[in-house]
Amino acid sequence: MPAAPSKAPRSAAQRNARLALICGAAFFGMVGVSFASVPLYRAFCQLTGFDGTVRKADTAPDKVLNKTLTIRFDANVRNLPWSFAPEQVSQEVKIGDTGLAFYKVTNNGKTPLTAQATYNVVPESAGLYFQKLECFCFTDQTIQPGETKEFPVVYFVDPKFAEDFETKDTPEVTLSYTFFPSTEGSAQAPLGGTGEARL
Repeated sequence: MPAAPSKAPRSAAQRNARLALICGAAFFGMVGVSFASVPLYRAFCQLTGFDGTVRKADTAPDKVLNKTLTIRFDANVRNLPWSFAPEQVSQEVKIGDTGLAFYKVTNNGKTPLTAQATYNVVPESAGLYFQKLECFCFTDQTIQPGETKEFPVVYFVDPKFAEDFETKDTPEVTLSYTFFPSTEGSAQAPLGGTGEARL
C-alpha cells in the first residue's frame, strides 16, 4: 500500500510573512496597551487612593467629627512660563466637613498656553480618604498671555480617616497640584520652558 504523500514544507517566504504578521500584531497591541495604561492607571489611583491620589466624590459625608485636621496647599509648574500658587497656605477643617480652597495661575508668556494639572496628597496613606467634590485637574486649561485665573477646589476628608491605624494620628495633609503642558490642547507650551517652579 503506497504511503500517504507528505505535506510540502513551508517556504522561507511563507515563514517570514507569518513572523512579520505576528510581530506587527504584537507591536500594535503594545502601542494600544501603552495608550490605555495612562487613563486606566489614573482611574485605578482615583478609585483606590493609590500613590496619594485624591479620590473623586459625588456627595459630602453626612457625619462631621469633632476632630480638626490641618490641610496644607502646594503648587508646582513644569515647563510653563506660569506663576501658580495657592491663595491660602493652610486651612483647619473638621474631618468630614467640606473645605473650599483657591489656586491662582498667571500666564507670564507671550502666547496662549494650554496645560493640565495633576494632584496628589502627602502622606500617601491619606489619598484613600481625601476626596474632592470640585477640582480643576485633568482638564485642559488655556490661559492667554498676561491672564490670571482662579480655580476653586472643594474637598473633604472622609471620617474613616480617623479610624485607620495608618492615618488616625496624622495631624496634617498636604494637597499638591502640578501644571504640565497639555499634550491634547491646541495651544501648546514652547519647548525649553522655564522648568519647574515650586511655590
